[in-house]
Amino acid sequence: MALGRQSERQSELLLSWSELPRSQGHPFYDRLQEVLRNAGFDRHVETLCQPHYSSVARGRKSLPPGRYFRMLLVGYFEGIDSERGIEWRCADSLSLREFLLLESRERVPDHSWLSRTRSRLPLEVHDRVFAWVLQRLAEHGLIKGARIGVDASTMEANAALRTIVRRDTGEGCREMLKRLATESGIETPTADDLIRLDRKRPGKKLSNEDWQSRTDEDARIARMKDGRTRLAYKPEHSLDLDTGAALAAPVHHADRGDTKTLPDTLAETEANLAAVDLAPTCEEPAEVVADKGYHSRDGLKDLHDSAWRTRISEPAPPSGKDGILRWHGDEDARRAVYANRRRLLSGIARQALKLRAEIVERGFALTLDRGGMRRTWLRGRDNVQKRYLIHIAGYNLRLVMRLLTGCGTPRRWAAAHPTVLWVCMPLDDAYLAVWIAMITDNEPLPVAGGCFLIATADGSNPNYATR
Repeated sequence: MALGRQSERQSELLLSWSELPRSQGHPFYDRLQEVLRNAGFDRHVETLCQPHYSSVARGRKSLPPGRYFRMLLVGYFEGIDSERGIEWRCADSLSLREFLLLESRERVPDHSWLSRTRSRLPLEVHDRVFAWVLQRLAEHGLIKGARIGVDASTMEANAALRTIVRRDTGEGCREMLKRLATESGIETPTADDLIRLDRKRPGKKLSNEDWQSRTDEDARIARMKDGRTRLAYKPEHSLDLDTGAALAAPVHHADRGDTKTLPDTLAETEANLAAVDLAPTCEEPAEVVADKGYHSRDGLKDLHDSAWRTRISEPAPPSGKDGILRWHGDEDARRAVYANRRRLLSGIARQALKLRAEIVERGFALTLDRGGMRRTWLRGRDNVQKRYLIHIAGYNLRLVMRLLTGCGTPRRWAAAHPTVLWVCMPLDDAYLAVWIAMITDNEPLPVAGGCFLIATADGSNPNYATR
């Protein structure tokens, strides 16, 4: 092979769109584009967003709603957390430019356009787009609605603990320590003095009742899944255990317990199931499968004899207790707790709890860790909820793509389709064809190869010789 040298001559300016290079993941976005177009995605979202724009044609036109939602879907499929990163990725990829339906001379919308569009469109529009994706799943039979797994995780907020202030006085932590040092007789306290004073001061605690973030008032102090203490939000998933589809994904305040957020999540799940005509009823209830963090007397009593049948793990009694439950005359709570306990003794319950641990945790791994949303770069719970809903919509579209193509992401598409290189070399009386296939499913990359004669000079058909 001869050495290739860079030419200083300017390349051609006129070329067709088909001559532009494409990535290996481009067929995935072509198929996803076909799914969205066949279902009328652009016309649907334009109808939803029309009331929030002026009816008079004046000024510069806004970002098309279909392009806005497509860019947020790219954030899931490419695993990008920030809107600025989504802009950069779309600007660097001809495949994504075609997915966004950009003309050859159009620029990729920058992150400020995404921010303005998000602030203009209310949360209800994003909810209806999420419900539209659920309808596509129902058309392909990917929603059963019989067993629902519920669990919550943590998402780091775009705020730092050092910026928290007192709720009553608005005084920052460092200003408070300086004031306490001055009151104790230290006129010019050093950093070590402040640390020593903070370690020894009585009544020290970091409570959401006393402190709040100066930059994001909706963020709450919470312990993350990895043990760190940060300002965070609490996303809670409601997944169909038979198919893995996400039926609801509300973002709650991080200081709210699981038993407090469960009714809101189930209400949103029931509304989304009603949109696809699969809502549970008292005659045909759906099962709620959750871990012991969701077990409470009041919660089980409210769900008893409702559209939900609970299979919630019961925590072990505290050490030193005799294990005997005392009801103090609350017969409704007693019936609900014992009914939930009886349902936990069956083999169906053990299978459902195993599915919950597998499918729900996998959903968090695909949306928060691989999907890049473990940390949010937005502020305000409504803004975080808008972005997260479309992120989960991308997770659901992944199920449709996996059903249609066998691959749920562009990277999986590129890994599932091997790269084949053909080399044809002339001989004296024939041509020798050599093929090399790079199979990218496993690491390290295995290489398959071979060679055979494809023609002879006199036109005869030789036997294939491969190795």
